[in-house]
Amino acid sequence: MRSLAFGLTLALTPMAAVAQDAITYPFDGSFEDASFAIENAIIDRGLVIDFTSHVGDMLNRTGADVGSNLAIFDNAQIFLFCSAAVSRRVMEADPMNIMHCPYGIFVAEREGEVMIGHRDYPDGPMQEVEALLDAIILEATAQ
Repeated sequence: MRSLAFGLTLALTPMAAVAQDAITYPFDGSFEDASFAIENAIIDRGLVIDFTSHVGDMLNRTGADVGSNLAIFDNAQIFLFCSAAVSRRVMEADPMNIMHCPYGIFVAEREGEVMIGHRDYPDGPMQEVEALLDAIILEATAQ
């Protein structure tokens, strides 16, 4: 009986989301140029950047506070935004797609290499978001 109760408890307990893969693109230029290009590509589509997370600065600033001297990124930012039209379509298809909003594109520099990317979204309606993010990045990287 005890194992049945444990099994039911385990089955009904929310599980942490599995980490998603990142889709990345190399950028031939500086971190500043990549950030500027992404910001412009988002705005040029009529989208509003809700927040720019300066995650690289935060990690560098707080490393010693958490007992680490490892520099993970030379620079890193995440641009967060939504598209009303795309968000409506994917959430009408499945209201739980709310968990993916806002959408983010990151720009990161490690060891002199600059990359731009986003998370890999699940198959189905969220592929429309992935296509939007890919198009923004391709415009910014001029590919």
